[in-house]
Amino acid sequence: MVQFHATTICAVKKGDEVCIGGDGQVTMGETAIMKNGAKKVKKIYKNTVLSGFAGSVADAFSLTEKFESKLDEHGGNLKRAAVALANLWRSDKAVRNLEALMIVADKDDILIISGTGEVIVPDQSFVAIGSGGNYAYAAANALYNNTDLSAEEIVRKSLEIAASICVYTNDHISVEKL
Repeated sequence: MVQFHATTICAVKKGDEVCIGGDGQVTMGETAIMKNGAKKVKKIYKNTVLSGFAGSVADAFSLTEKFESKLDEHGGNLKRAAVALANLWRSDKAVRNLEALMIVADKDDILIISGTGEVIVPDQSFVAIGSGGNYAYAAANALYNNTDLSAEEIVRKSLEIAASICVYTNDHISVEKL
């Protein structure tokens, strides 16, 4: 089976600003870049929630749709919708094998939702996932704690740094902001 690798997603909350960004690279196997400008972050639920994914693109689209329906069911409550999606993801046979990881955020919270049923609230006001996630996280940590950059500037710079190190991350960066 051909494995698709790709994606670095970074989210930062600073002051009243929440941003999520992602690179645009989709890589097939170990040797081929299939796409440079994929958009892996978006605003959902009446433009009040940010969502970004790492993993299988088709699976992530399916999970984003399911998450939006959970937001509708729970009146836009991010945490309740995230727990409901995690429960569905873990227990539903059709959804259980979807391979993706999500970051979701609103004005109050940033969460990571995993296919093993976890909803993780990060310790910091920033988080990153995906192939270059560790690089972006380290960069966000340094920038957040040692500069006066805005959330958007930290997201962009962190993804640029990850792109300069990780072969599965490129510098075609898209950012959404609340």
